[in-house]
Amino acid sequence: MSDDVVPQPPKKKGKGKLILFVGLPLLLAAGGGGGYYAYSSGMLSAAPHGEEASGPKLVDKADEKRAGSKGSEGGHGEESSSESGGGMAPPKGEGGDKYASNYYQFEKEFTSNLMDSVHFMQVGIAISTPYDDTVIEGIKTHEIAIRSAVLMALGQTSEEDVFTAEGKTRIQKRLVDAINAVLKQKEGFGGVSNVYFTNFIVQ
Repeated sequence: MSDDVVPQPPKKKGKGKLILFVGLPLLLAAGGGGGYYAYSSGMLSAAPHGEEASGPKLVDKADEKRAGSKGSEGGHGEESSSESGGGMAPPKGEGGDKYASNYYQFEKEFTSNLMDSVHFMQVGIAISTPYDDTVIEGIKTHEIAIRSAVLMALGQTSEEDVFTAEGKTRIQKRLVDAINAVLKQKEGFGGVSNVYFTNFIVQ
C-alpha cells in the first residue's frame, strides 16, 4: 500500500469574511433597536419599575376640573345644563389657555401693616396653577411657611400700591414669587402661576 496523501482542496476564506461583514452590522442594528425600545418604553429609566417620576405634571385643558361637574369641589350641587337635558353645551371657542387652571383658596385672610403708614390691609387670596394637585398639596403641607412669606411680602406694600390697579398687580406678582420661593425651598418646585384677591380691604 502506498502512503499517498490525497491533497485536500484549500479552504475558502471569503465565506467567513462575508458572514462577519453582513452579520455584525445586523447584530449591532438589532441590539441598538432593542436598546432604543427599552429606553423609550421606560425600562431603562432611573425610577423603579411601576413608579412615575415625582413632581407636578401639567394638566391638559380637556382634563380641567369643571365647576358643577360630578366629583368637583367647586360645584354647588347643581347639574350642568347638558347633564340635566335643559340645553346645549356651549360651543368650543378659539384661543384660551393651553393648560387647565387648578385653584386653591386660603381659608384665613392675611392682615398686614402698610409700609411707612398707619394704615393696614386685609386680603383674602387664592392661587392658580396649570399643574395637577401636587402643587396644591405642597401649599397645604407648607401653609405656615407660605403664610409667613406672604405676610412679609405684604409688609413691603406702600399706600400707593393699594389704591391703584397697577399697584395691586405688583402685589400679586410679589405674592406669586413669595409662594413659589417657599415651594421651591421645601419641595424643589414652584408651580403657582397667579394670585387672585378674593377680598381687599384697607383701613
